[in-house]
Amino acid sequence: MFKILEKEHFSENVVKLIVEAPLIARSRKPGHFVIVRAGEGGERIPLTIADADRDAGTITLVVQQIGVSTRKICALNPGDTLADVAGPLGKATHIEKVGTVVCCGGGVGVAPLLPIIKAMKQAGNRVVTVLAARTKDLIILEDQVTPWSDEVIIMTDDGSYGHKGLVTEGVESVINREQVDLVVTIGPAVMMKFVALMTAKHNVPTMCSLNTIMVDGTGMCGACRVTVDGHTRFVCIDGPEFDAHKVNFDEMIMRLKAYN
Repeated sequence: MFKILEKEHFSENVVKLIVEAPLIARSRKPGHFVIVRAGEGGERIPLTIADADRDAGTITLVVQQIGVSTRKICALNPGDTLADVAGPLGKATHIEKVGTVVCCGGGVGVAPLLPIIKAMKQAGNRVVTVLAARTKDLIILEDQVTPWSDEVIIMTDDGSYGHKGLVTEGVESVINREQVDLVVTIGPAVMMKFVALMTAKHNVPTMCSLNTIMVDGTGMCGACRVTVDGHTRFVCIDGPEFDAHKVNFDEMIMRLKAYN
């Protein structure tokens, strides 16, 4: 059993949980995820580790209520327990000093982006973070990414906060004014697709995380298969991060519709 120590509502449907998991906290790296079950016999839910405290033995998870299982997880309170938290799983993010890194996240995609932002800054990079959402209330983790970013740019579809416009406009504004050596994008598949199309136009290497399509998390169900550079890959064991310019996003978006 894994005890929930803290809970915070980012919005009506997005919750942050700090969970007691000392072994995972000690071994987790940016890009890793865990498989969570709310109770015995419950559905397996893959969640990227948003943060970890080795000394406290805790990990941070950000959960969006979508189906029955995520609603059960979000309904838990401090003192309650999760039946299972298995991990860390997946391949860790490749971190190195490359120069200027633009990290852009949409909606709850900012949660898995946070540890990457930290690690890129600690590696000596200049980090520009672009946070995007439909409206101000859906911008999350701004206070957490700011200390690790040289600059934070906020983009909202309705202009209620930061700059009015799409995440691609925020990223391209940086590319147009200075040398950008790497872009990291995490969020809805359609957002990552258009970020990749834009950065390809500017010949900027781009990494994306495809964690939204994962189900089982161990490579057994095959639900997370995607086409990367013409080859079939499983996001949970080959990823979750890939070269965004080689991902067939149209195929991925079509397959994601099966979950609607």
